[in-house]
Amino acid sequence: MNTQLKYRHEMKYLINHHQFFIIRQRLKSLMSPDKNAGPTGEYHIRSLYFDDVNNKALHEKLGGVRDRAKYRIRIYNVEDNVIHFEKKIKRNDYIAKIKEPLTRDMYDAIIAGDYEVLNDPSKPLFMELYQEMKHKLLRPKVIVEYIREPFVCHNGNVRITFDKELRTGLHAIDIFDKKLYPIRAIDENQTILEVKYDEYLPEYIRAALQNEGLNRQSASKYVICRKFLKSNTWEDY
Repeated sequence: MNTQLKYRHEMKYLINHHQFFIIRQRLKSLMSPDKNAGPTGEYHIRSLYFDDVNNKALHEKLGGVRDRAKYRIRIYNVEDNVIHFEKKIKRNDYIAKIKEPLTRDMYDAIIAGDYEVLNDPSKPLFMELYQEMKHKLLRPKVIVEYIREPFVCHNGNVRITFDKELRTGLHAIDIFDKKLYPIRAIDENQTILEVKYDEYLPEYIRAALQNEGLNRQSASKYVICRKFLKSNTWEDY
């Protein structure tokens, strides 16, 4: 495992409205809202996922490959003041993330197919992306968006999120497109619950998650939206 990266535990669950309501009520008394959330306790996330000419990230996830990675550009609340290019790394049951900020001009260049803006030897992630785009034809594949309600706890550095209204932009690739009207990719009764922590999950938080019939699942938003895209359009893997 790369010691330079900070790896964390990650568990995912697909839950219904009843489970969401019960678990959220319990967590409200045990954890704090994320300081980045607005007055409603939520914020909007929109990501543009990339994959190579062979759809490596998609097939490795579907094939259950334990060590894998995927790339995405992420924004919040459909604003361009914070834009990140991210690499999410999975190693067995652990995850890590590397990210670099993008300017809006850099983002616009990438969407237009000008990948030279990433040719920056001082930034290893950009150079990795540049090589992937140049040699493995890494390209935008699908837009993924949802509403996130996050809770945090200092003990164990725990972060629990409820990701609601998962939607996809179908064949659109510009996350700032004002004409983009994403459509729901999972049943409206479903929410994705994610639990992330460092060395340990406090017992009182673990107890709050029990007795609700939770079944741990992969629940990859990227895969869900790619499969939705395939079933509703002409896309072929």
